[in-house]
Amino acid sequence: MSERHCAAGNVEATIVTRSAGYLLQIGNTALDLNVFRDDVVEARTLVGGGRTSDAAERLRKAVALWNGPCLNGISSELLARVAQQIDEERLAATETIVELELSLGRHHQLTAEVGRLVEENPLRERFRSQLMLALYRSGRQAEALEVYRRGRALFQEELGLEPSQDLRRLEQAIITDDPDLRHEPDAITMAVPVREARPVKEPDDIPPSDNGVEHPRFVIPRQLPIDTADFVGRSGLVTEAEEVLTSAQPDRATGIVVITGRPGIGKSTFATRVAHRLADAHFPDGQLFCQLRGGRSDPVSAREVLGRFLRALGLPGPAIPDSLEERAEIYRSLLATRRILVVLDDAASEEQILPLLPGSRSCSALITSRARLTALPGAYRVPLDTLDQQDSLELLNNVIGSGRVNGEPEAAKALARAVDGLPLALRIVAARMAARPHWSLASMVQRLADERRRLDELAHGEMTVRASLSLTYNGLPDSSRKLLRLLSLTNGSTFPSWVGGALLDDSSPFPSDIIEPLADVQMIDVAGHGAAGELRYRFHDIVRLFARERMVAESDEAERGAAIRRVGGAWLSLVAQAQRHAFGYDYFSGSAPHWDPPKSHTQVILSQPMEWLDSERENLGLAVDSLATEDEDEYAWELAVNLAPFYEARGYLDHWARTHCKALTAVRRADNHVGQAALLASLGSLYIDRRQLPEARKALTSAQEIFETLGHRKGLGLCRRDLGTLEQLTGRDTAAMKLYQQAERDFEAIDDAWARAAVLTARAVVLLRQGDGRRVEAELREALQTWRDLGYVGGQARAMQRIGQLHMHRGQLDDAREVLAEVLGMVVDEGDVIGEGHLLHNLGRVHVELGRPAEATSLFERALAVREGILDQVGAASVRVSLAEVFLRAGETRRARALLENAMEAFDMHGVVHERERVERLMESVTSARSPGHG
Repeated sequence: MSERHCAAGNVEATIVTRSAGYLLQIGNTALDLNVFRDDVVEARTLVGGGRTSDAAERLRKAVALWNGPCLNGISSELLARVAQQIDEERLAATETIVELELSLGRHHQLTAEVGRLVEENPLRERFRSQLMLALYRSGRQAEALEVYRRGRALFQEELGLEPSQDLRRLEQAIITDDPDLRHEPDAITMAVPVREARPVKEPDDIPPSDNGVEHPRFVIPRQLPIDTADFVGRSGLVTEAEEVLTSAQPDRATGIVVITGRPGIGKSTFATRVAHRLADAHFPDGQLFCQLRGGRSDPVSAREVLGRFLRALGLPGPAIPDSLEERAEIYRSLLATRRILVVLDDAASEEQILPLLPGSRSCSALITSRARLTALPGAYRVPLDTLDQQDSLELLNNVIGSGRVNGEPEAAKALARAVDGLPLALRIVAARMAARPHWSLASMVQRLADERRRLDELAHGEMTVRASLSLTYNGLPDSSRKLLRLLSLTNGSTFPSWVGGALLDDSSPFPSDIIEPLADVQMIDVAGHGAAGELRYRFHDIVRLFARERMVAESDEAERGAAIRRVGGAWLSLVAQAQRHAFGYDYFSGSAPHWDPPKSHTQVILSQPMEWLDSERENLGLAVDSLATEDEDEYAWELAVNLAPFYEARGYLDHWARTHCKALTAVRRADNHVGQAALLASLGSLYIDRRQLPEARKALTSAQEIFETLGHRKGLGLCRRDLGTLEQLTGRDTAAMKLYQQAERDFEAIDDAWARAAVLTARAVVLLRQGDGRRVEAELREALQTWRDLGYVGGQARAMQRIGQLHMHRGQLDDAREVLAEVLGMVVDEGDVIGEGHLLHNLGRVHVELGRPAEATSLFERALAVREGILDQVGAASVRVSLAEVFLRAGETRRARALLENAMEAFDMHGVVHERERVERLMESVTSARSPGHG
């Protein structure tokens, strides 16, 4: 290495000779970028010391060093990427300047500057939020809202994006004249951090509604399983499948490809490879995937799959109809103008998959099945056969390495012939070799030769796989063989690692360690990571069948029963802990013993209990089914009943009904009276949610009779509370109050404050109708305090909403606005779209009474978008009536008439008599209004 000193202008530099080139060394302060970054660091220090004004001045000095975009005019793509990153630093520093100066009260001076920044960076949400805040604090509220509306239109037009949740909250705060925006700028800036807007897709052929309300949001699903890295061969078949799925002929029907072949032939792997190759370029609107379990005794129904797909496409649980036909209609409508690939793995029959096929030419379907599905119209079939020798050797290369294969070429060919090119068998044998690098390929060939009888079976369907699986299974240690047998008791598509520990009664903190030996030899596949960060695994169906055969042959009933109960106890433990964290309450306890998974797993569950429920929904439902089938009735009913609050919160009413009916059969068979009553009481709540009132009354009355016989006060209280709600819904307020009072006494007797708070909140509706506002307020504030003490956000929101309605009833409009706005933020944070729709509607009514029609209209339009988004036709109609009242007051009779006619049609369809009478009165006003300028 050598050095050479030189000077260019005022910059002293040293050129250092190094291998492959030269290095220019200059002082740290000679480069503007270094000076800029030093100033940013210094500004951060000043902020930390409370010197906000000095920090803003220092940052302005740093930004003043810039003179246009970094490296402008450079053609190098690499340098352009670097320049883009440096430009981002300048924009971030500018955003910080504005934020600091807003906190100093310089909003008047900033409006022009930030307005220019928004024009130069129209898609940058932080500048837009800062401009809205500056305008608002300058007394220019209308202009601030106009900045939001222009940005929203731009995001939708240019990017297909909705503004971020935080930008929408800022708009809401400006509409409601939130005092925090004006008086606590620092806190508000921190409370409303601007994040990137979320992607949203709108149907290209659906025009905006007349009232300007957005259509339901469309989520882009990405559900494909991971692609297999060592996929080999079949390139011609891959090309054929891709051509059918992507054909752009104008007269073609939906592209449908069916992959067929015997078990273990690689159908799922083939379909996954094709789907990943096409996903981004040809199906950018998403990919839906479902494992249909066609080779098992309990295939997934088309109705259930449609429920999963509709949720994946963004439809909330409560908006999903019950019938298969209605679900299929909504599904096809959502896909009508999209480019989506639907992958259906392991289909059982044409009947199962026909409702799942998209009806649009823009979409395609890729199906795998052990059956030929010859009755499926318009389908292109790709039959898979075994791998040829070349592809088999390539697969061995990928798994065990080319060095070993090239070192024993004839033994490698013999090994491929020994398993007849069957991909599953070849992968398993190769994995065993990879786990034993000291074994020669010839020794494995010899081992296969010793199993000559089994090798003869390799050419005959499933027996071919059994032979290969037996070779691997026999080479496992005793503990791994036992675990494989017991793991076959699982039924879900995937399972978490702690299940292995529960099956073996092993409470070690890293349960994946006991499963990994099975994954090493591909008896179990790694499926990825779950919501709690733990490893998840899955069975290949054929391996699961093999493991169950071994369990019948080698495990006794006592071992099997004990393992089932431990897993059931583990699910109970997790649900109970998640329930306490989410609701601050133990809903209903039985006598089934719990088994605690590792704390490292439960800690993550406790931080996100609802997300955990979503991720394990399939396994939890199947656990109830399995426990009921195995006559473990105590585990089955307790797990089902304690899942009900989660199902209700998320709108999973189908899961609620299915698990309870399955468990009810088991408890009746066992003559388990507590279980029967608990399940019937929970079903009564479900029927009330579904407005199946006769069924609710029957279930709750039956449960009440059993609880009375048992002297079970908590059960009696739950039944009486829900029967009170039933009477309230049917207009029998006196009977409702009597039942509520009895329920309150039941809960007081067992010191159950949570349940008593629920009674107080529920009967507020009756008391308000009776005009007893003072009692309503006292009881609601008591319930609110109870739920605050217990940390149950949903209960707090429910009580506060009732308090807001009480303020409206009393004419205390400012108090109503303040409370309802706070509750709106709570339900949005909780993901409660139903509550969001109600609260937006309530807030709109408050603004009408406050004489603020523009703000009311904005809130009603947002409420209407939410109601339409969850397909709540009655709720949307009610909002339209409120919106029509605003237009009618403004003399816009034409718009009011259109909304009222739409609402009347919905009320007639659903038999909502009292709302229809309200519409009729308003229609008379429309008719009598003689306003040529507006009508």
